[in-house]
Amino acid sequence: MFHSEKKSLIRFLSIYLLSTFILFAIGASIFYTLEKHHLIDRQRQMMTQEAEHLQHQLIALHKSFADKLPLYIDPAYTLTLLDINREPIAGGSTLLKQIDFAKEYQPIENTLVYLKPVEPYYLGAAYIMLQTPIDQVGLAQLKRTILLFMLAAGIFFLLLGLFLGRLFIAPMREAIETMNRFIQDTTHELNTPVSTILTNLELIQTMRKCDAKEEMQRIEIASKTLSRIYDDLTYLKLNHAYHRDIRPLDLSRLLKERIAYFATAIEAKKLQLEKKVAKDVVLEMDHDDALRLIDNLLSNAIKYNRTGGKLRIELDPERLVVADSGVGMDAQTLQYVHERFRRANSSEGGFGIGLDIVHQVIKAYGFTIAFNSEPDEGTEVTVRWEK
Repeated sequence: MFHSEKKSLIRFLSIYLLSTFILFAIGASIFYTLEKHHLIDRQRQMMTQEAEHLQHQLIALHKSFADKLPLYIDPAYTLTLLDINREPIAGGSTLLKQIDFAKEYQPIENTLVYLKPVEPYYLGAAYIMLQTPIDQVGLAQLKRTILLFMLAAGIFFLLLGLFLGRLFIAPMREAIETMNRFIQDTTHELNTPVSTILTNLELIQTMRKCDAKEEMQRIEIASKTLSRIYDDLTYLKLNHAYHRDIRPLDLSRLLKERIAYFATAIEAKKLQLEKKVAKDVVLEMDHDDALRLIDNLLSNAIKYNRTGGKLRIELDPERLVVADSGVGMDAQTLQYVHERFRRANSSEGGFGIGLDIVHQVIKAYGFTIAFNSEPDEGTEVTVRWEK
């Protein structure tokens, strides 16, 4: 993984996990508070029932004129009976000074206190006060449950974050790999024609008295290759700011000129050229756009053709057809054939920008393009336009 990828992944995970932790902390806090209230509410309900039970016992004792208070109480509670002056007449609580008699329930020092007024004052008791420790075991269990949940959720979201992070940096990784491949291809593509020119110039200088026709042919091919690479790269760079001078263009004449331009390359690969160019095919196009369209189609047909193969070029008022008998493409390759920097055959030279340029021209003028290709049989490209 590249340093920039690691840096981006760490930043993404930090923001993602921090925001997730904050959201979970807020949710856990709210959940804990609600569950704590539910737990205390259950204790309150049980204390209310116990207080009602004690009140019934007081009533029964009052009616029987009992002089003692043999009250039966759940051992989970501590009972204190208070008179009208709020003084204890049975039991005794150390929390009396802290009690707010205006409240029915109140937590004091981890103790839940319930105060129930009694009217009339049976056996002199004006208040029944029950107190019980708040369920710390239940709260501790609740805390453990939340912590375990947050731990499990943290692990889950960490793994999810790693997965999403890799998806997040995938385009950047692809862009970096594409750029590295582009630089490598550029070096190779520029090195080959430059080396050819230099080598053949040395041969010419060494054998000055020779005809040097073959060496000059190689130099011509290499020079035109450099020129085409430069033009294509310039077109890609300036595409969005490119000013098109659209006017009637004699496509027939231009196509013949470009066939002549590639004649040396066609001859070097010993291709059998079949051309059928109708006269006076005129389109409203920018000259450079038409040039890029024709050059890239012819260049690919020559480059991916086999030595001694066939090259067929047809032009009529409705379409341009360029067909070769080369390596061809399968159905899967045809799906991304227009993508920039994607090459159907990595064994051949090129940047994978030719058909991207063709696609841009086709799109700009509303033309249509169709590929008919089979592996090892060749490719036929048809460009159509409206009459």
